Amino acid sequence: MAAARRVSSRLVELVSSPNPIVSPASVIFHRGLASTLFVKGIDFATTDDRLAKAFSKFGQVEEATIIMDRVKNRSKGFGYVTFAVEEDARKALIDMNGKLLDGRVVFVDKARTTKRC
Repeated sequence: MAAARRVSSRLVELVSSPNPIVSPASVIFHRGLASTLFVKGIDFATTDDRLAKAFSKFGQVEEATIIMDRVKNRSKGFGYVTFAVEEDARKALIDMNGKLLDGRVVFVDKARTTKRC
């Protein structure tokens, strides 16, 4: 945990310096947020592989994850798809939003970070 804080504070120093070595956009890109999509409305029977296959027609999918309820051991109905290229993610967002996937309409948006307490 302490190591993570040191790395985080060092990144803040690099980004906020007068001549930044690392741009904020590159930090976001390397963390995968620029090419990660949030998908909600997913059918409870849809698997990670099925989600990846549905989005792979837009480009190389690095990871597709459906978020699972630990207690009930079933899908929560949403997940994330990470693309290798940001432009592919943009195309998928436009084309898949409001479309059917395994019999349900899914809604796609850019993934956002959340503040943790």
